[in-house]
Amino acid sequence: MSKKTLNVSCVGAGVIGSGWAARLLVNGINVTVFDKQTESYSRTKSSVERAKKYFSQLTKAPLREIGNLNFAKSLDDALELPDYIIESLPENLQIKQHLYKEIEEVSKNSIILSSTSGFKPTDLQKHMKNPKNLIVTHPFNPVYLMPLVEVVPGQEKDQDIIDNVCHLLKYIGMVPIKIKKEIDAFVADRMLEAMWREALWLIKDNICTTEELDNIITSSFGIRFAQMGMFESYRIAGGDKGMRHFLDQFGPALKWPWSRLTDVPEFNSELIEKICSQSDAQSNMYSISELEDIRDKNLVELQKALRNNRWGSGRTLASYEKDLFDEQSKQAEKAGVRIISDLLITYTKTIPPEWADYNGHMTEYRYLNCFGDASDAVMLHIGCDKAYIEAGNSYFTVETNIKHLNELKVGQEVHIETKVIKGNGKKLHVFHMLKNKEGELFATGEHLLLHVSLKTRKTCSAGEPLITKLEELEKKHRGVSIPSEPKIIV
Repeated sequence: MSKKTLNVSCVGAGVIGSGWAARLLVNGINVTVFDKQTESYSRTKSSVERAKKYFSQLTKAPLREIGNLNFAKSLDDALELPDYIIESLPENLQIKQHLYKEIEEVSKNSIILSSTSGFKPTDLQKHMKNPKNLIVTHPFNPVYLMPLVEVVPGQEKDQDIIDNVCHLLKYIGMVPIKIKKEIDAFVADRMLEAMWREALWLIKDNICTTEELDNIITSSFGIRFAQMGMFESYRIAGGDKGMRHFLDQFGPALKWPWSRLTDVPEFNSELIEKICSQSDAQSNMYSISELEDIRDKNLVELQKALRNNRWGSGRTLASYEKDLFDEQSKQAEKAGVRIISDLLITYTKTIPPEWADYNGHMTEYRYLNCFGDASDAVMLHIGCDKAYIEAGNSYFTVETNIKHLNELKVGQEVHIETKVIKGNGKKLHVFHMLKNKEGELFATGEHLLLHVSLKTRKTCSAGEPLITKLEELEKKHRGVSIPSEPKIIV
């Protein structure tokens, strides 16, 4: 997918529409935003800044170059270029249907993605000339950090459109889950609605306060469900006999009169005042912006922890992160065409301000950062890509030798030239040279990597295609000199 050719228009600049715009932009996609209430554009700008701040903390990989953001003066202006139109208007069926009519009058082939949290797509499509061009893509707030999107096609659907939309969502690091049947409010909101109704009863009946209820959630099943869903958690609760034992033990309890989920408390001014006053007592010491900061920091750290364990939403983050690293490696390889060298070009970078230390030059650990990324590029080049790793094999670095030869400052353009010293069986021995565009050498990194089975966590021979590619590189690089003799004994 190319950010140069992909343009998305977001119609509606509220919390969700602005969140969509922010997520797309930090993934290098050009976005045009339109809202009749132009004061909403400040929300979009705020969301973009928040996404740039927290999305960059989510991953160790270099982010894509940010896309272009434009604010349209009219709906017609917003519909000039888009490959996709994301609709995030208020939950009013007639308003949404009227917008789709306006869109089709300008561009009958536009693909419309509705952010609705409740309407079935077939109802949304009802008056469209090309109903298959609309599907529901229901995200969660904040869109720029929450990965799930419920993808819901209507009765009129085009599988190619659905597949392309899911590909786009994966590209921006999200988890598209296609809902098998149309149903009001889909899946996640139906679960939340059930909990919300019960919560209203608990507050109304003075069982607990809003603060106590939130503490109960965040100190118990809220933590558990963040890393493992309902059915997996309950499977564990069944002990060694698993889910069947859990159902035998707790199934009869479903008939007990514990909850009032199917009943709704009267939503009157008394209940509203009670909830609002308790909520003020609980959180009024924070501004909404401060609460958003707290939320975003926590969401980032939760997902990073899950990424490290390759579990839950962390699997998605790990896969997205690998895509970003691979893109960086491919960009370096393309840059190699402009750099005269007999070796692999495995890394390119303009040193950013945040990489400087208190001495005003690139800080020490960033050299390892650069050389580590260069080693990843070698792996990708020989065929150790995401599919190969997901199949259960990879390389682990077992020895590193870095030499700092010159001072590297912010703003300098650098690249890494890599020599494959040895590549056969289990071993990959590389020598990296960090240079500027004039060819001046700033640092070297010598690395020994071993091929490993991710299932046994033990060394094993690399696949034959990888060994063949490594042998070709070793032979090609054999006559190219390096500034010092290798220190690592293989």
